[in-house]
Amino acid sequence: MVATRTDTGTRLANAILFPVVGLVLLAIAFSVALIVYTSRSADIAALNSERSLLKGSTNLQLELLAKEQEGAAVWDQSFFYSRPETLSTDWLDSNVGLWLFSNYGHDQAVILDIHGRPIYNSVRGKRHPVEETSGLLEDIEPLIAGVRARFIASFNRLPSGLYYIERPPSGFTRSLHETGMTVFEGVPALVSVTAIGPELKQFLSARRAPAVLISLKKLDPARLQGLAERSGVRGLRSVADPDGAFASMELRDPRNAPIGYLVWQAQNPGSSILYGVGPVLFFLAATIAGLTGLVLYYTRQNTRRLAESEARAQHAALHDSLTGLANRDYFATSFREELASWQVGKGLLGVIYIDLDHFKDINDTLGHAAGDEVIREAARRLRVLVPEGATLARISGDEFALLLPGCESRERIEQMLKRIQDRFAVPMYIGGNHLHISLSVGAAIAPHDSLSMGELLRKADIALYSAKAGGRGRWAFFDACMEEHVRTRENLAHALREAITNNRLGVVYQPQTTIDGTKVLSVEALLRWTDAEMGVISPSTFVPIAEETGLINDLGLYVLRRACEDAAAWPHLGLAVNVSPTQFRHPRFIEDLRDTLEACGFEPSRLEIEVTESVFADNDIDILKILTQVQDMGVRVALDDFGVGYSSLSYLRRFPFDTLKIDRSFIADLEVAPHAHAILSTIIDLGEALGMKVVAEGIETRQQAMILQRTNCDRLQGFYLSRPVPSARIAEAEARLSGESQVAVSLRA
Repeated sequence: MVATRTDTGTRLANAILFPVVGLVLLAIAFSVALIVYTSRSADIAALNSERSLLKGSTNLQLELLAKEQEGAAVWDQSFFYSRPETLSTDWLDSNVGLWLFSNYGHDQAVILDIHGRPIYNSVRGKRHPVEETSGLLEDIEPLIAGVRARFIASFNRLPSGLYYIERPPSGFTRSLHETGMTVFEGVPALVSVTAIGPELKQFLSARRAPAVLISLKKLDPARLQGLAERSGVRGLRSVADPDGAFASMELRDPRNAPIGYLVWQAQNPGSSILYGVGPVLFFLAATIAGLTGLVLYYTRQNTRRLAESEARAQHAALHDSLTGLANRDYFATSFREELASWQVGKGLLGVIYIDLDHFKDINDTLGHAAGDEVIREAARRLRVLVPEGATLARISGDEFALLLPGCESRERIEQMLKRIQDRFAVPMYIGGNHLHISLSVGAAIAPHDSLSMGELLRKADIALYSAKAGGRGRWAFFDACMEEHVRTRENLAHALREAITNNRLGVVYQPQTTIDGTKVLSVEALLRWTDAEMGVISPSTFVPIAEETGLINDLGLYVLRRACEDAAAWPHLGLAVNVSPTQFRHPRFIEDLRDTLEACGFEPSRLEIEVTESVFADNDIDILKILTQVQDMGVRVALDDFGVGYSSLSYLRRFPFDTLKIDRSFIADLEVAPHAHAILSTIIDLGEALGMKVVAEGIETRQQAMILQRTNCDRLQGFYLSRPVPSARIAEAEARLSGESQVAVSLRA
């Protein structure tokens, strides 16, 4: 086969190299024409680039003009004083017309009322009759109509009957505006039309058209010079007729009528280069002709050797060295060919991702050699099951891809997936060990899901992720709801990362009181997140996403740092902070905890770390060591949600927690379950016998508080005593509980 490829390579070399001589001579013969053509093309390209830059700079100035208007247009007072019932032209004169001219140099400012009639006109900061604006208003009428329509469309009706003005959520400006060009004093001018709306009071009782602010900036020589500098052009000026100028740009008003031209001096780089390098190019052409003969001889000798090595390299480049299967590139090529030749009569095309479950555990426990053998055995099993015409590839460490063309129905694909799962139900014998290896499989189908390779691969990957999230050892076909779930998860993860980075998360504190509810002993820090676009997001939603995306450690450190900084203002109170199992198992947890306390100057004895039983899920010995290190630092440790786990008593026996927090489910049952009181008393007595403080959380009624007051419970926590409050209201909560709260009165009764 190698010899055949070599002969083919020699014939190919002869077919290519001999015509090269003719091509070189032809290239030299036409070099002059090509150089001239290239020069002209370069001049045209440079002109187009200059025109594009000038247009972009003009648009930027229009947006800047709208941004300058925003301070006067998006303002509660402007909204108030431009309304018919509260119109004040004196106020508009000093706060709009004169202000825009003094601060930004607006040559003219015009305000239209909600009916589109002019009520104010200012030229260079001085009031003029509104009748002078008739010509201007006619020219820019499309801009005015567009702004009024957009403003009316931005009203959203609320259930209360009020209307809420929906503004652009992001961008250079927050105002609703339209920009364009017009004529002012016979010269082209920039114009921006912005709806006058409220800044803070966005809730209105009626839906109606807005008052409109119009601003103009004449393109005088100074502003033209600024445009020229930003665009990198020379000699920019405004003319009524370009008179055949090579470098010009037409200006049109909102009604698409021409109002003038901008002309400038073109740079013509192609012509300049032609004059400079012409002799050099002629010398190079002669040199190329001489070197061509030498290259022909050298290339002919090497082509044969390259053809031989190419045959070997091509196979290696398209196949996986460990398994001999096709690799990612080969799979992609086959995929493209199948899609290019697909027709309705050829049936369905299945795209399947296969992933070995918990493969990392095999590498970690048995070593990489055993892991490689598992991959080879998995490849052998899959190869046996793959039908003729299908493409099986290894695309990453423990991930395979299967392309199934010509499938009659989805059921046939499911049959293939079932055969694969059944084959892997048989354990592998690797290195003297019987290993039970399960698979997670995700599938997408063409043409139902898409006819784009990128989309089909992406959707198969989404289905694979869904299969893993559903418990592994199973398969899943792509469904549109999966994509929405992934998109929502990615958007939340991205927003959460930005919220952590930009300090946009909030921390509130729920007091823990004495048994009579009159004195606050400690506070528990609770994380809150309100996103500008998504609104209030529950911790039960974003904390699992933080766990999945690796953000949980940053999130936990954020809460710990904020809580320590806030609690510095309450030196007489303790501070409780929840730590997730993932954060607790982080290798730098102890260092991060110590560094945070030192950076905040926070006394460790005031801090209490709350953990749940799930921290013991993997390695009890290592977790107990970390808990001991935490206590050695002087930080107290509480076992949260006590009573709901199957082995709570076992953990109490092995580790001396400082505090037990009784799960709120026991408190909720006090008024309905006949044995709840006895169980609660038993838990409290257990904590007392072990020398631990006992905190009852989730107290929501007076009756629950009175029952607990008759026990040996140490602390109470719940909405009945106090809802979580911001740091600034801790003192208020203390004062209310100590002297004025209904809780204290009820418990003493």
